[in-house]
Amino acid sequence: MRSQDDGQAEGLPRRKVWHAGSLTYSRTGLLTLFFWLLWGDFAYFLKERSVPMTVQLLLHRFQVSDFFVGLLLGSLPTAVGILAGPVVAYHSDRHRGRWGRRIPFLIAPVPLTMAAMSGLAFSPAIGRGINHLLGHWSPGENTCTVMTLAGSWTLFEFGAGISYSIFLSLIADVVPREVIARFFALFRIVSLTAGILFNYYLLGRVERHYVPVFLGIGAIYCVGFTAMCLAVKEDVYPPAPAALAVTGAGVGALLRRFALGVKSYVRECFALPYYRWVFLSFALYWVAMVPLDLFAVFYAKSLNMSMTTLGKYGALQLTLSLVQAYPIGWLADRFHPLRMTIVALFLLIASTWAGFFLVHDARGFGIAYVVCGTLTGTWGTAIASVPAVLFAKPKFAMLNSAWLMSNAVGAMIAGPACGWLLDSRQHNYRYTFLWEGLVGVLALGALLVVYRKFNSYGGALRYVAPA
Repeated sequence: MRSQDDGQAEGLPRRKVWHAGSLTYSRTGLLTLFFWLLWGDFAYFLKERSVPMTVQLLLHRFQVSDFFVGLLLGSLPTAVGILAGPVVAYHSDRHRGRWGRRIPFLIAPVPLTMAAMSGLAFSPAIGRGINHLLGHWSPGENTCTVMTLAGSWTLFEFGAGISYSIFLSLIADVVPREVIARFFALFRIVSLTAGILFNYYLLGRVERHYVPVFLGIGAIYCVGFTAMCLAVKEDVYPPAPAALAVTGAGVGALLRRFALGVKSYVRECFALPYYRWVFLSFALYWVAMVPLDLFAVFYAKSLNMSMTTLGKYGALQLTLSLVQAYPIGWLADRFHPLRMTIVALFLLIASTWAGFFLVHDARGFGIAYVVCGTLTGTWGTAIASVPAVLFAKPKFAMLNSAWLMSNAVGAMIAGPACGWLLDSRQHNYRYTFLWEGLVGVLALGALLVVYRKFNSYGGALRYVAPA
């Protein structure tokens, strides 16, 4: 590969190159890297944008309570992810091999995710089979089907949670810092495009055709994500930290090694108050914002809005988020992602308060759904590159997993808690806006503390991530 000064030495104009660690990219090389990462992004988010709403519709068909929906979609799989994510991140940061330190951990969950998608697709048939097999011991066909859905959903979230955490770590490793926010803007554009396609073309049909939807999207994910893993080259990393000194063999040594690993993980991720405030601020955001997404389908149905109409509102919202994504990414590179995140969160909180006081019918909900969703998109684009610019590189996967784990705890609390509130308010889903407005203020306060501490570490121009 040509060095940065080769063109100048030959009397030619200097060619722009970008660096990420020891990796060097020409313009063509950078575009190729972006293509493969974004292709993996599309395959991943087509799955992520489609599966949760389809599962909501299936749960609604089987008359599951709001509390159980919040518990199932918000808490149960999240608890599994909380246990698995840090373990995978800890070993990924320390792994050295011919495929790099991220790729092996990205490919491994792919078959698991496809198995989960198959379980979701055939959950009613599996539920009928279990009911028939158990005979008079069966709790009922409906319960067997819901249990199959719950198990498949948990498996799905387990694989997805591991993949997403390590995927973000791969991006932080291989994408040059000076274009990271714009890359994440493109990342958002691709993920939003996947959501638009699903909302506009498939959401109105999934209640009748969920089997081919689950299987088709699962196949696209498996092929697309695997192709990305095979095409992207990782950096040459410095030697891994020394292995934990635990002598002996057997279960006792394994438990001691695990305990030392947990102690090391907690110390490296949570010892500094700065990182604790970062984790808290975004956990509070998820406590605030999860319920509207979690209960959007139920909100629409309570207002007699068809799923086709909701899908078109969703497509409009995602289109608006897509249009603004690259400008927001450019502004984040220009003014810093953390500053843009603060502005976006303030606007989002204002929109949720307006939604609570002004929404009274299906049309009002549709407008609020678009406005709040678009501002959520603004926040999502602004925040996307925040971990890459705030966290120390040598232990990025661990810090990023702690960040995602904190977000997951927030979501785990928010789902059943807000579900209980809605059950107690006779399923008045307008209270999701009030919930978001109140908790969002707490999230904004914590984020302002993060910004003050960020400035103490050098601010936008001279920031050095504490290790």
